[in-house]
Amino acid sequence: MQLLIGKKALVTGGTAGIGQEIALAYARHGASVAIFGTNTERAVQTLQELEKNRTDAEQKFLFQIVNIADKSAVDTATQTVLSLLGGVDILVNNAGITRDGLLMKMSEEDWDQVLDTNLKSVYNTCQNLVRVMLKAKSGKIINISSVVGLTGNPGQVNYAASKAGMIGFTKALAQELASRNVCVNCIAPGFIKTRMTDALTEVQKEAILRKVPMGRLGEPEDISNAAVFLASSLSDYMTGQVLTVDGGMVM
Repeated sequence: MQLLIGKKALVTGGTAGIGQEIALAYARHGASVAIFGTNTERAVQTLQELEKNRTDAEQKFLFQIVNIADKSAVDTATQTVLSLLGGVDILVNNAGITRDGLLMKMSEEDWDQVLDTNLKSVYNTCQNLVRVMLKAKSGKIINISSVVGLTGNPGQVNYAASKAGMIGFTKALAQELASRNVCVNCIAPGFIKTRMTDALTEVQKEAILRKVPMGRLGEPEDISNAAVFLASSLSDYMTGQVLTVDGGMVM
């Protein structure tokens, strides 16, 4: 069953990992999809994959190369997407980076880059699209946070702060928009198989898995399934929620 026929989605950080899988899942469910990214080669490859997942001739797929932390750049790119797609019904804020290190050794640059990319970017995109969704009296905003935003993690004060901030942002914005039928929710992934987890040593992976009751890393598809649910009419009475997809890490 296709759950997003005729919908128009914008996915930030959509050229790899979780973001790419969400974009592809939306295409399979009938949505037109725009992606924001910073790597042209990966964006072109993702566009090709989107075409392979096309289910209807009317679907449109496009990308914009944009620094998601730059408000002016996001303003311009978002207006381009609105023009080319004819609107945006679904916004997925997935773009994120890590710059790990203990606080006493963390540079101001590493703090600022993570907060700007992971959290300010959510402000940048949402402020552009809130009026569009309010006018339409419908919309779905899905912010990809992390279990680290709920639990903290040593060596990641910047990342944890950005992801916790995203959760607070989600709950506040959900209250602002609920009366106009715009739903704002979070997904908090646990440890998912991506390029970041591929770089871990076997010892590190074993230490992680000891914290996961299900005893395995998640797949990007585990997150995209949740993102399809939250983007579809199946979740129309959910807003301001944090959906943890983590194999039981946070209960």
